[in-house]
Amino acid sequence: MNLELDGAVTLVAGASKGIGLACARAFSAAGARVVGVARSGRDLQEAAAEMRRDDLDMATEVADVGDEATVLALVERIEQLHGPISVLVCSAGAARRFPPEELGGDAFRQGMDAKYFTTMYLLDAVVRRMAARGRGSVVNIVGQGGRRAAPHHIAGGAANAALMLATVGYANAYAAQGVRVNAINPGLTRTTRLEEGLEAQARSTGRSRDDLLAAAVASVPMGRLAEPCEIADVALFLASARASYVTGAVIPMDGGAASVI
Repeated sequence: MNLELDGAVTLVAGASKGIGLACARAFSAAGARVVGVARSGRDLQEAAAEMRRDDLDMATEVADVGDEATVLALVERIEQLHGPISVLVCSAGAARRFPPEELGGDAFRQGMDAKYFTTMYLLDAVVRRMAARGRGSVVNIVGQGGRRAAPHHIAGGAANAALMLATVGYANAYAAQGVRVNAINPGLTRTTRLEEGLEAQARSTGRSRDDLLAAAVASVPMGRLAEPCEIADVALFLASARASYVTGAVIPMDGGAASVI
């Protein structure tokens, strides 16, 4: 299947690990020119070295995308060095999980700063450039917590719900200018984020990490965790020409756990 991504400049935010790294690998394997962005230069360089060992390539940019001025300068620099951005994959930022008794103003602010604004600053900056050129595709990785409420993820879930609405809103606003904007809602996925969630639950419930993980997996009809590469495969499709009439979609990838229309 020809995805028509050869040479497409693809900005992957959060590319140093987890789903973001899996996306960087998938797009590079499809022929795209990947530029990976992350806050940790060390983690990002290790990720790029790991890709090179598999004959994959990723240019790197160290930046904190939680700052709007930094994002604007970053996007300008990437386009000067690599050419117009054709694809944006936003997997940056991670809202911390808090047991209900630990919630408060700081927790809600952390959720929005860590997940909502990191994505929105990139989305807005890149979409405007794409619209001016009349083409482009965005895929936002937005946790399932925005769709399915959980007591240990209220602050982060609220940020994710806001991102889902923004995804659909931008898709509607820029469709006529040739820009597609979609999102993926991963459920339980084998990343460090899963471990952080289990730790927050353990603090609140007194149950062990292993018991909590077993219960979580048992709640998934498919009976297992998702792998980051599975999320990346769907991101690759959504960004490609094979999804040319798909925009404003928010796709659940939770093994059937949500079971809602």
